[in-house]
Amino acid sequence: MDDEAEVDLTPMLDVVFIMLIFFIVTASFVKEVGIDLNRPPPGESAKVVTENENILVQITNDGLIFIDRRSVDIRAVRANIERLHAERPNGQVVVAPGGASANGILVEVMDQARLAGVEDISLAAELN
Repeated sequence: MDDEAEVDLTPMLDVVFIMLIFFIVTASFVKEVGIDLNRPPPGESAKVVTENENILVQITNDGLIFIDRRSVDIRAVRANIERLHAERPNGQVVVAPGGASANGILVEVMDQARLAGVEDISLAAELN
């Protein structure tokens, strides 16, 4: 008699595939949405920009937008920032949202500033 003992791998492969399906189904593939913030490395001095070179964008609690103390519609933010950035190429955009202002308006203003070609965007917590 020439009987050889063989190991059947089919049940083991079935178990492995079932575990794989279980881990894929239970894993959460959530992409968190956020804003990219670039902070200067520790020890590096902050870039010195005179105040008159900055482009100040204020957002009131009522949702009104002011660019350099002048009221602007949300649809005209990009054009105004492009014009001011051409006049002040060394300045940065400083966005000062009100304490109870909508975050959607803040994100829209920051997006419009990036579309206008400005890379240096700062958030101001309070204006004195």
